[in-house]
Amino acid sequence: MSKRIKQLMIADLKGRVGETSDFLVIDSSKMDAITDNQFRLALRAKDISVLTVRNSLAKKAFGELGVDALDPILEGPSTVVWGGEDIVALSKEIAKWAKEIGELEIKGGAVEGSTLDASAVDALSKSPSREELIGKIAMLALSPGGNIAGALLGPVGTVCGQIKSKAEEEE
Repeated sequence: MSKRIKQLMIADLKGRVGETSDFLVIDSSKMDAITDNQFRLALRAKDISVLTVRNSLAKKAFGELGVDALDPILEGPSTVVWGGEDIVALSKEIAKWAKEIGELEIKGGAVEGSTLDASAVDALSKSPSREELIGKIAMLALSPGGNIAGALLGPVGTVCGQIKSKAEEEE
């Protein structure tokens, strides 16, 4: 392959990836064509991109993008997966597919400049999603206000009830 073709392929990969810095790497080489097509179509519907890459070109492209964490993982047949809502949702989706399809192997990933092995990706897939974490934070932020309101309304309700009963007695 000529140097110019390699440069075009690297530029194409960089263009497809864009500003993304969180990736998973899988090995889908053992899957049959029909299963692989169904897998890719299902991921595309969830805005997840899947691209089988040549390791040397991928290392060069990701190195130019500042994502060096994938270098130890890009060995053997490699398919790079990125996109979705966030890296947790992506890892949950890929882990789900890996359980359904025995031939699909999770090799690892890169999250915020850190290299993840297959077990770390599995652990990431079991962590709460972004929406769940936001909900927990909102609940924690609102609970002191609810406690204060409950503490204030309890005695105030008692005093109001006593004033009402006294007013009814005087009538």
